[in-house]
Amino acid sequence: MGRKKITARKNFPLFFSPAIILILFLVVYPILQTLFLSFLSSSGEFVGLSNYSEILSRKDILNVEGFPKWPPLGALIHNTIWILIHLPLSMFSGLALAITLKDVKGSSIVKSVIFLGMITPMIVAGIMLRYTFTERVGIVTAFFDVLGFEGLSKTWMAYPNTALFALIFGSVWLWTGFSMIVYSAGLATIPKEYYEAAKIDGAGPFKTFRRITFPLLRPLNIVVITMTVLYDLKIFDIVWAATYGGPGKASTVLAFEMWLQAFYFFNFNGAAVIATLLTLLTSVVTIPMIRYMVRR
Repeated sequence: MGRKKITARKNFPLFFSPAIILILFLVVYPILQTLFLSFLSSSGEFVGLSNYSEILSRKDILNVEGFPKWPPLGALIHNTIWILIHLPLSMFSGLALAITLKDVKGSSIVKSVIFLGMITPMIVAGIMLRYTFTERVGIVTAFFDVLGFEGLSKTWMAYPNTALFALIFGSVWLWTGFSMIVYSAGLATIPKEYYEAAKIDGAGPFKTFRRITFPLLRPLNIVVITMTVLYDLKIFDIVWAATYGGPGKASTVLAFEMWLQAFYFFNFNGAAVIATLLTLLTSVVTIPMIRYMVRR
């Protein structure tokens, strides 16, 4: 028995070697190569931070002169606006749906319908959003037309001041199913005795939510926030399919600009700069969240 344990310990690293090799080859090496490429010119000469200053000075990335005039404000600001609007809407919509459907008979069917947005290919979703916000065709414009809001019954993606918001509100529909499923799983782990005790004490629905439900779902908030922010930072497909960053760069985002630099302008060094910036932004979000979860 002792020999078997010793042999298992000796062979333990061998079980991880294929995974480690794949991670090094498919993850670590591309990251280092991209970082190295961001400091080189197109001819292969080391230029330091020149590529970074050149990319960040582009109005497509950061249009400081246009602030607070809208739009465009640059891909970096657009990503920030996307997070500020999409994160709370999708997070609280998912939580509200999870609580509402918790004890409803047949709720699994409703949840499956809501979750369809998550499994819809993003290219298909982008095309659907384009028609959803089209005048006389889309359901959103028809809704505002019935209410008498003529300014909102137009084709949203044809105008610079509404194109980005159409994509953001559409992405709420696509992503809400994720937060709903996460919160539904969390609600299932809360003992029913807590709610029964709160009911006996005379606590109302709001007080029960504030004192029992929300505190016990706090670890799941970290998961939802982290995954949603990462989703918002790497958003590309629906922008490409719905607006192509337009009109007039009003709905462009960082991932789309990275694609343009690499595969449209063939500026791979500039694309590497944007990829590095995206990596730094995601690290700023994920590392504190991971530390918080480990401490708990």
